Amino acid sequence: MPSLKDLRLRIRSVRSTQKITSAMKMVAASRLRRAQEQAEAARPYAQRMERVLGSLAGRMAGLPGAPPLLVGTGKEETHLIVVATSDRGLAGGFNASILREARRRIREIEAAGKQVMLLIIGRKGRDGLRRDYGGVIRDSLTEIGRRRVSFDEAHDIAERVLVLYQAGAFDVCTIIYNRFRSAMTQIVTVQQLIPFAPAAAAQTGAEEEVGVRAGAVYEFEPSEEEILDELLPKNLAVQIFTALLENSASEQGARMTAMDNATRNAGEMIDRLTLNYNRTRQAVITKELIEIISGAEAL
Repeated sequence: MPSLKDLRLRIRSVRSTQKITSAMKMVAASRLRRAQEQAEAARPYAQRMERVLGSLAGRMAGLPGAPPLLVGTGKEETHLIVVATSDRGLAGGFNASILREARRRIREIEAAGKQVMLLIIGRKGRDGLRRDYGGVIRDSLTEIGRRRVSFDEAHDIAERVLVLYQAGAFDVCTIIYNRFRSAMTQIVTVQQLIPFAPAAAAQTGAEEEVGVRAGAVYEFEPSEEEILDELLPKNLAVQIFTALLENSASEQGARMTAMDNATRNAGEMIDRLTLNYNRTRQAVITKELIEIISGAEAL
């Protein structure tokens, strides 16, 4: 049985940990508000650009002269997976859920006899995948969005992807990240970036965005090919930027929830230790009284 001194030290240690987790919870809550505002502000622009591109892509599908970012290379032998995680832990299952989906995706692709390349964003993703898939990691980036996620960072990542694609290093590019729903709920999302694949919602609303009606004939200035050549690389950067913003908000939400749970668990542990301490102290006092009485009777 632990001594009174051991219990006092344990209570003091847990109380110090509780102060740290409580402070981290408040910091995460403050950062979550800003990250959530950024993510929600970026969604309409990204969705509308995807809708416009979805409409143009539908008109260009199967026509000669379509951009490579739209039609792809004509094969799906090599896949580049962009795994977006965080640099820091203590965020509950935020990173674990992304890594679980990345491993599942890698196994699925390799089982089909195809090759996989990884571009990892975040130290936790690099450390989590390096042991099993170190040989297929093409590049890893850290300290992305350390202070605040910026479009320049997303643009740099998009440029890296484009350089690899133009060099013929891969055929299909996919990004895996967490989409923010609430502080307690983050949705693991797999989105294809290259070749461009509009989401179902974007396809249904594409005609509305550009005013397309059945049977109507439209002329574009400049041509559809030139518009797509200009917008597709920008859309790649926008979609990566949106994913990073969603990831940032999800990370702060997961960290706030995890630190709140840790703070409450620490409080419950302090209560249990305090109760145990009081019982042990009472037992020690009772034992000492018995020894004193026994000694007095012996005299």
